[in-house]
Amino acid sequence: MKSRAERDTVGTVTLDQAIDTAMQLSPAQREMLVDILRSRQIEARREEIAAAAREPIAEYRAGTLEARSADEVIAELRRSLEDPE
Repeated sequence: MKSRAERDTVGTVTLDQAIDTAMQLSPAQREMLVDILRSRQIEARREEIAAAAREPIAEYRAGTLEARSADEVIAELRRSLEDPE
């Protein structure tokens, strides 16, 4: 059985290696690869946004956050941008 260090280094590829390998693909396959990577990046970003929203939503549902008007939130945001911390 391989150690964790061995598992972590096996299969790692540098960016240059990935690009060189991708350039060996046909133009159609490279287009497909770009589309797949773009879609996966979009999905990963969506998951990041959803994860960041889970805690505040749970706090709101639990009643630990107060509902505020948009004007109050905007005013607080402006104050935070003006205050040099």
